[in-house]
Amino acid sequence: MDLTLSTCFVLVHDPELAVGFYRDVLGLEVRNDVKREDYRWITVGSPAQPGVSIVLTNYLNGSPADADALAGLMAKGALSGVNFHTADLDAAFDKLRAADAEIVQEPTDQPWGTRDCAVRDPSGNMVRIDQPPA
Repeated sequence: MDLTLSTCFVLVHDPELAVGFYRDVLGLEVRNDVKREDYRWITVGSPAQPGVSIVLTNYLNGSPADADALAGLMAKGALSGVNFHTADLDAAFDKLRAADAEIVQEPTDQPWGTRDCAVRDPSGNMVRIDQPPA
């Protein structure tokens, strides 16, 4: 079996705030924006990886109790987010700080060989960015 990653979904509470963060702060391009009733599916991705997309959505296929449980997890920052690579972690971190992103971890050398930082998106999802060793 030969599999490649195509798309992952990140649940957000406010699609407009999310697209502002992922597009304007992280520099991802908006590839698609679909609205239906109160829900949105905004597809973003890196120009360097045209075959890989992230869908930012406020749609949850579940009951109102599921939506409440998810909102609680998002508020705590308990959901997994996305991880990115960059060639210049310090520049990326400076941009995040200038955008007033919620800093979880400043750039740190990790014992497994990479250097990374972590922030939360406007919905509380963890976003980690690493600079792999040269």
